[in-house]
Amino acid sequence: MKILANTKDMPHEEWLMWRRKGIGGSDAGAICGLNPYRSAIDVWVDKTSCKIKEDTENEAMRVGRDLEDYVARRFCEATGKKVRRRNVMMQHDELPFMLANIDREIVGENALLECKTANAYGKARWLDGKCPDSYEIQCHHYMAVTGAEKVYLACLIMGIDFVVVEIERDEEVIRIIEEREKEFWNKYVLTGVMPPPDGSDAAEDVIKELYASSRPGEVQLPEFQYKLQRIDEIDALVKERLEEKDMIKQEITMEMGELDTAWVGDRKITWKTSKPRQTVDSARLKKERPEIYEEYSKIGNPSRTFRIW
Repeated sequence: MKILANTKDMPHEEWLMWRRKGIGGSDAGAICGLNPYRSAIDVWVDKTSCKIKEDTENEAMRVGRDLEDYVARRFCEATGKKVRRRNVMMQHDELPFMLANIDREIVGENALLECKTANAYGKARWLDGKCPDSYEIQCHHYMAVTGAEKVYLACLIMGIDFVVVEIERDEEVIRIIEEREKEFWNKYVLTGVMPPPDGSDAAEDVIKELYASSRPGEVQLPEFQYKLQRIDEIDALVKERLEEKDMIKQEITMEMGELDTAWVGDRKITWKTSKPRQTVDSARLKKERPEIYEEYSKIGNPSRTFRIW
């Protein structure tokens, strides 16, 4: 393990710059296809974008960051162990694109601590000594970089429980992660070539940016005949499932009648009357006050529409 940079008191923009020099623990699960909230293309965009862009922080991410110290203290109380910060960015000895910013080191052990939070709906993913797959990959990524033999994964399940999961070093898992990350870095990041489309919003955004405008012309794609058939099959299946979903909702609303709240076990359902929505009659405004309509009208950006005939 090498020390790439000292992160103590480092400005966030500078930290982002260093982070983009390689693959971090939170990237590993996405690259391996095990992160339900982030795709490999998200990681590719982050590493290849010419602009340093702030990560979009949702409330769950903010809570996790703010409660990191609390989770670390709870871990110490629950286990009797001591931890310390390591305010550095670490780098793999042989694979310099593999980076690590760990939460804590365990004093007296060759082990690390990762601090997590989860809401009540995520409790099932932490039962019986288990944890989300992407977190296990993250832990093995850190063990690959640091040489640690174990990672303690401490999770505060908000208002319900506090759990500690031990992730033992597995050389086979580490080998697979190293191979996946090496391929991703060399094949896609260094070349600037986008990974294959995966259906994610990130892929959609990149494709729209690469091919923002169209030009006259045709191309023959006979190899896509089967895939078009699959689209037809999926459309029919989606229609069927949506109709089933709507039927269930209608059954529930019939039982609720005029009441605005229902409970099914611990699941809450609301069906409330909304306030009237005030809108502008644009057609009338254009006809009767065209000068005002023109003054406040704006032309949107051009876009391309995908249709199958």
